[in-house]
Amino acid sequence: MIVTVAVIALLVLPTAGEPVPGKAAAVGTVQPSAPSSTQPEAAPETAPDLPSGEPPQPVTATPEFAKQVKANELGLIPVIMYHRIMKKRLASIDRTPSQLRQELEKLARQGYVPITAREFATGDIRVPAGKFPVVLTFDDGHASHFALDAQGAPKKDTAVAIIYDVARKYPDFRPVATFWINSYPFGLQSQSDQAKAVQWLNEHGFEVANHTWGHPNLGVLPKKKVREQIVRLERLLKKLGAPLSDTLALPFGSMPHPKKVARTGSWGGMSYDFAGVFLAGAEPSLSPYAKKFDRNAIQRIQSNGKRGECRKWCSQYWLEWLNKHPGERFVSDGDPQRISIPRKSRGNITAKRIGQVNPY
Repeated sequence: MIVTVAVIALLVLPTAGEPVPGKAAAVGTVQPSAPSSTQPEAAPETAPDLPSGEPPQPVTATPEFAKQVKANELGLIPVIMYHRIMKKRLASIDRTPSQLRQELEKLARQGYVPITAREFATGDIRVPAGKFPVVLTFDDGHASHFALDAQGAPKKDTAVAIIYDVARKYPDFRPVATFWINSYPFGLQSQSDQAKAVQWLNEHGFEVANHTWGHPNLGVLPKKKVREQIVRLERLLKKLGAPLSDTLALPFGSMPHPKKVARTGSWGGMSYDFAGVFLAGAEPSLSPYAKKFDRNAIQRIQSNGKRGECRKWCSQYWLEWLNKHPGERFVSDGDPQRISIPRKSRGNITAKRIGQVNPY
């Protein structure tokens, strides 16, 4: 059962009962920040070298190889939701740079490899054999997510800088993530600065996509206003020289009515058609190859510990749960052309992917 969230407060809402995939709790989100008056520092002509965000080289997975690496490409995938990255947290869903770094390093040690939300929603999952995909998502395009320093490198303690630090320490940890933005990406006021930031991220393998223009609760807006909010942000991305979005994150996780207006529609002569629409919580997502996968309402997990309302619904809980239930987790076969699964799971694959199945 998918539970759509419409929470304006900055808190996680508790839900009683033992969490099981398919029964979600509600998770809060935070309003986007006001535009920053701080201008980005000028970058030199030659920026420092950074770890590559290119996907790994594929292999050819035979049934015997898939069995050897215990591939299960119908397993659950954690899509982790972050908001502001701040030295002093102001809301329950904020994370400190140290907390973000610790969580990413834990993911790297446990064998997780990042992919973007676009890659996940389209089923383009390129992860080394025996490893597990994870989707790192950052909402609201906050200034703490990305900025460049005077040397042209991602500024210390921003989300992007921390991702690169972890990739240097753990070479298999691919430095990619998805940033869902609103009308003032990364707190930048001028369109030229916004364009530089968005283009830099796209050129380095990150995804910058749609979180609506003004971060409203879409669940209370008429259809026309929902379409306007989405298209205005698409127009901004086009002006900034970025690709149009393949994914949308719902503000507050709130689903509009009807549901389909979030994924496809048009306004003012411009249309949109997303590969995936993402909620605000609160469990791992089904594999995009699964028969029951709903690309109109993709689950995410809020990054947080196991205190209070998060004791059963946030990232620490779910990552521990997946470690205790390895048979439920997506394990890659390293072959993006094949979908390797235990033979007993063959009936759970979506019909359009049957031809790719590599059962063992």
